[in-house]
Amino acid sequence: MSDDLRSLIPRADQPLPTGEDKTRSVRAMFDVIAPRYDLVNRVMTFRMDVGWRRRTVGSLGLPPGSLVLDLACGTGDLAGELADRHLVPVGADLSFGMLDAAARTFDRLQCDGAALPVHDGCFDGATCGFALRNFTDLDGTVAELARVVRHGGRVAVLEVAEPPNPVLRAGHAVYFGRVVPVIGGLLSDGSAYRYLPRSVAYLPPWPELRATFERHGFRDAERTLLSGGIAQLLTATRDRS
Repeated sequence: MSDDLRSLIPRADQPLPTGEDKTRSVRAMFDVIAPRYDLVNRVMTFRMDVGWRRRTVGSLGLPPGSLVLDLACGTGDLAGELADRHLVPVGADLSFGMLDAAARTFDRLQCDGAALPVHDGCFDGATCGFALRNFTDLDGTVAELARVVRHGGRVAVLEVAEPPNPVLRAGHAVYFGRVVPVIGGLLSDGSAYRYLPRSVAYLPPWPELRATFERHGFRDAERTLLSGGIAQLLTATRDRS
């Protein structure tokens, strides 16, 4: 089965997939890397991802007991941080392998981010970690976030970024494009971690992302660069119904 899944991950000499091909590739890739996903994250970010997730959850500013959707929850790192802050996480992810590899127990759904099987306005907030570039229908996914988060609710999205400093940007490009695939190949699956740096090409620039969130009913959209700009935190408040 794993060989069948790996065949769906595009090789370095193949173009990045779109449409349903992208959905199949993303699902297969995360099913393959799920067993060691957390380990690779800790190693390749030197554990900085732990602090990024804490800041993401803290930026929600929601009271204890709030119900929070963790979109593209993966193995549950953000969901665990939500629970530690006395919030109630509900995870959703395309990959059953990632959901199955979760170390902690929390409510979770296998589904596409653009088609969430939940009622309108049922969440007080939402988080999403390192997944915007993996959604086949990003516009539809943001529209779904707007549908399921109540008026006044908060969203916090963690993503990769490029440092604004040219020297840091050059060094980060070498590390992310060349070193990370080696680390991923040693600890998990090389083909998947060669694809992940390439997938940044899917990620729209901040002005376009902000416009997308605002078009779907979010206000006060802000972007904060983390760790010199190698990651970014995007926050917004649900405005109109």
